[in-house]
Amino acid sequence: MGGKYRITGDKYPRMRRPRHRRTLVLASIASVAALGLAGWGTMQLIDVFTGGDKQANAADRRADCPTSKPSTPARALPAPAKITVNVYNATPRGGLAKAAADELKKRGFRIGKVGNASAEYDKKVPGPGVLLGAPTATNGTFPVLGAQLPGATPKTDARKTADVDLILGTAFKKLNTPKEAAAALAALNKPAPTPSSCR
Repeated sequence: MGGKYRITGDKYPRMRRPRHRRTLVLASIASVAALGLAGWGTMQLIDVFTGGDKQANAADRRADCPTSKPSTPARALPAPAKITVNVYNATPRGGLAKAAADELKKRGFRIGKVGNASAEYDKKVPGPGVLLGAPTATNGTFPVLGAQLPGATPKTDARKTADVDLILGTAFKKLNTPKEAAAALAALNKPAPTPSSCR
């Protein structure tokens, strides 16, 4: 070669560009990313056609479900014959306590005292009534007696006896019919429902 590129020694000049490492690294990263996306897309297609997610979700729901249905009622409620009720009238209307006590007696309740409410409650009960008893009555006696008078407010006091007071308020009109009371008691005795995810 002559002119500008004349060879004067025994070494020849490099005629190609040096490789750039940065280009090689970027190409490698791009290849790995492309392979990863292709693999992820393949897994998604497999799940779509085989229903993999649905099967996994169904298995999870079955694992959360109880192995057997409850065989006992949610509550062990006492029978009316084991409940002693004191009926008191806190309204200006006469004869309500006796009428209510007579009706409860027909329905199997034991009747204790009947009369006017004490000064603490006389003409001071705005609702249909108050159920008053020991704290132990909250989960037993109150629900049974409350089925007879919807809207009655449960309240506890310091008594040690098992009897409960039914104090009739100014909004009292009548007790539930026997059919309505029976339906309310049946609802209380229903076992807990199975979660919808177990069906």
